[in-house]
Amino acid sequence: MKETIRFICIAIFLFSFYGNVWGQKKGPYPEPEKSWGLGVLPAVSYDTDLGFQYGALANFYLYGTRAKYPDYEHSFYFEISRYTNSSGLFRIYYDSEYLFPGIFLNADLSYMPESAYDFYGFNGFESRYQSDWEDEDSPDYRSRMFYRYQRKYFRFKVDLQGKLSGDNVRWIAGFNLQHFSVGSVDIEKFNENKKEEDRLPSIDSIPGLYERYIDWGLIEGKETDGGSVPALKAGLVYDTRDEKKNPSKGIWSEAVIEVVPCFARGKSDFAKLSLIHRQYFPLVPEKLTLAYRLVYQGSLWGDVPFYYQSQLITSILTGSSSEGLGGAKSLRGVKRNRVIGDAIFLGNLELRWKFWNFKFMKQDFYCGINSFMDMGRTLKSIPIKDKVKNIENQEDYFEPGAEKMHYSYGLGVKAAMNKNFIVSVDFGLAADQRDGKSGLYMGLNYLF
Repeated sequence: MKETIRFICIAIFLFSFYGNVWGQKKGPYPEPEKSWGLGVLPAVSYDTDLGFQYGALANFYLYGTRAKYPDYEHSFYFEISRYTNSSGLFRIYYDSEYLFPGIFLNADLSYMPESAYDFYGFNGFESRYQSDWEDEDSPDYRSRMFYRYQRKYFRFKVDLQGKLSGDNVRWIAGFNLQHFSVGSVDIEKFNENKKEEDRLPSIDSIPGLYERYIDWGLIEGKETDGGSVPALKAGLVYDTRDEKKNPSKGIWSEAVIEVVPCFARGKSDFAKLSLIHRQYFPLVPEKLTLAYRLVYQGSLWGDVPFYYQSQLITSILTGSSSEGLGGAKSLRGVKRNRVIGDAIFLGNLELRWKFWNFKFMKQDFYCGINSFMDMGRTLKSIPIKDKVKNIENQEDYFEPGAEKMHYSYGLGVKAAMNKNFIVSVDFGLAADQRDGKSGLYMGLNYLF
């Protein structure tokens, strides 16, 4: 088993192309003078929910004279990629603790168009998922796009952190501007150059779940096309981690309130509270770590638009997106966005093992495996009960009172260069077929 995992790690590195340039020649790590690093990777990956990815990404690390390895002074991340399900990712990301002395800053500018964004209704198991309706070989088949709608997502965010008490307690402040443009799937685009037997039925002949929610009044008219969400963020963070990318010990907890004022949004105002606790235990120093994450997120006041309920609020992005529950960033193996509610709980438990450390071209590498169990559920439902009473065949779509904990479990492989550039592959299985079957995810970094 260990040799098999080693082969997978080597294959990841050989398939990828990495360039490293240091301002010095000696030693496996950069000297604290004008040293910098570059990780370049063809953005060729796979996500069960998104399909195959193709493109390119680059991550520059400037280590400089003040940071202590593996910490860095500045990080610049660039990515341009597309997925085979006609979604895309165009992103620039920057973070530093040294641009403004005493302030940790991270800034993100992203555009993520998706031609077929997952939508399974509200309140977890209380919305039925009929897998046969997506299966072309089933007699109950309706459309491969039945649980999809089109979304174009723009995000600009700036988050700041500064010391409040010692080195471990910090304040959080930020501004996020997000715009969501949503609508029906462009069926004609998907039917281009397809044989007649492979063509999708039109929305007019077989409306998808998104169109039905609009007809039933579960998605109100002012939300059907999307909108802008300018948000102000404030909070506290307690951080004792020994490393940023893959801690082996310490605590990383935060409490964040995000407020969207009505005068800025032009519609109703709302606010959300996010509480996140992460902790890392070194079972075997430098080798084996037990890590867990607990998340609560809920609305404090106001009416949250349906297209924003899937967003997970956090003090810092560890990947291109932070949304769920379900999918690569929350419940691995569960259908993306399967669990949507006005308040949610999320828990992740991982056992992380670094089983192979080696040096290549004077740089430090390690390979590891991680086993995991994910869980989550809604704690407060989006109120729809009074609106579904008169829906025809409502038992095909709704099961009131059915919500309970959603579970998934699986294994992952990690391959890291100089502790900061981490290539990740995770495979998860859903414990309940009402959440789907499985998911395979290739990307960067540990989940948390």
